[in-house]
Order: sequence, then C-alpha cells, then structure tokens
Amino acid sequence: MQKLELTWIGKGEEPQVEPRILLHDASKDYGDPNATNILIHGDNLLALKALEQDFAGQVKCIYIDPPYNTGSAFEHYDDNLEHSTWLSLMYPRLEILRNLLSDDGFFCCHIDDSEGHYLKVMLDEIFGRQKPLGIKDTFTAEKISADALASAVTLPLSLRHYARLTEHRSSVRHPCRTARYKRNTHPPAGSPSPALSQP
Repeated sequence: MQKLELTWIGKGEEPQVEPRILLHDASKDYGDPNATNILIHGDNLLALKALEQDFAGQVKCIYIDPPYNTGSAFEHYDDNLEHSTWLSLMYPRLEILRNLLSDDGFFCCHIDDSEGHYLKVMLDEIFGRQKPLGIKDTFTAEKISADALASAVTLPLSLRHYARLTEHRSSVRHPCRTARYKRNTHPPAGSPSPALSQP
C-alpha cells in the first residue's frame, strides 16, 4: 500500500548507530554531586543512542532547538547544509527522541521557516499525523552582523508540539495553553512585529 511521505536523496541510507555507553568524567562534574542530572559532552546522535538504552519510554518532556539551516555561519556548527543533508541529520535523531518519550510525554521543537514546513511533514511521519498538539508562532529580535546591517531584525519562529500517543493528547500539559505570556495585539510604536507581554 502506498502512502504519502516526505522523501529526499539519502533517506533510509543513514548509517546505523550501534548502542553506546556513557562514561563518567569526574573532571567535568559541576554543582551538587548528589544531583541526578546528566550533562553529556559529545556527538548528539551518539549521546541519544546511549540514553535510549536506559531511558526509552521514560522521558516526560523534550525540547530541541536544532540548526535552522539558514545559510548563516556559526563558530560551533554548520548552518548551511544542503537540504537533503539537513533532513538526513534530523531524521534519526527525531526517531530516537520519539522512542525516549513516555506514553504521556511531550515533544517540542523550535524552528523557523527555512526548514520548518519540511520538519512538520517529517514529524508527522515519525509521530503520526494525529499526534500534533499545535504550532505556536513566536518572534525574536536578533542583531545581525555589523558588516550586514547594524539594526535589529525580527525573525519569525515557531514551536512544534507533539504527543507520543494520540489518547494522551488531552492530558498532556500544553505550554501554549498554560503560558504566562500572550501576544500583544497593540505593539509599542515603532515595534516591527507583535510583542509579547505578561497578562
């Protein structure tokens, strides 16, 4: 039976990642030694694979802020990937993240319009089209480089929310419904976009 899906060069050809283990490096410890928090240094795909062995089906909330693939140059990662390469990097990570979620877990991804629409179709394929809790548009003002322009620009971003199981959609706490902030429909004079304000 055929189905509608997002496809790209290299889909399904991603290298299989073998199970990994996390090694404790006491020299990087920080804060309360009795805390159960974990800070992982290393490749995020390998780290997720290591977490999957011990925490599959147990994580209540996942928030990710992946590269937007805008063509910008950053010091620590490449934000100018060929489209199919970006999709191939995201897909296996999202699959593991889905496996980490508990049945009533909540997944949230921050993205902009550069890859956001393709990401939505990919998330529908991985989580299921019945699982989205909604899309929340937000705005952020960021300064672009002095070489380009010295003024602030407004970048539209959106939050994609998914539940792991359809039957838990109504019980998952949706941050868009419980947020302390709302969109200000009357922004201050000179504001380039709707502002956010506390009610």
